[in-house]
Amino acid sequence: MDDLDRRIINTLQGGFPVSERPFLDVARTLDIGERDLIDRIENLLETGVLSRFGPMYHAERLGGGLTLAALSAPAARFEEVAALVNAHAEVAHNYKRDHDLNMWFVLATERPSDIERVLAEISSETSLVVHDMRKLEEFFVGLRFEA
Repeated sequence: MDDLDRRIINTLQGGFPVSERPFLDVARTLDIGERDLIDRIENLLETGVLSRFGPMYHAERLGGGLTLAALSAPAARFEEVAALVNAHAEVAHNYKRDHDLNMWFVLATERPSDIERVLAEISSETSLVVHDMRKLEEFFVGLRFEA
């Protein structure tokens, strides 16, 4: 990742324009070409520097539900359990952790009442206890790279 890649990531985390040519608008602020910006984003995704590029919706503000959940997946079943969890459209992110609770995932549902149903489905499908870790307070932690 070079200085321009860092600048691109920092710029895109601050918002994305809603316009006819949003990539061109961002490219102009970075003093690069539109195609160069798109190519660099694609490269960051392909190399795994970025895991995704897209909007982040605040499910609760849209009337939906949001929760963090965790479970203990046996090492021999980890990939199988991850596939079962990720098969749910409501799973926004899934993380492997070095802890007894080694799989953490975020659920975003259309209605708050759907959280319990989806967690129960995942528990039933995996035969594992799913821990619901509802948010008590929200904090924003920004990530910036020095260019």
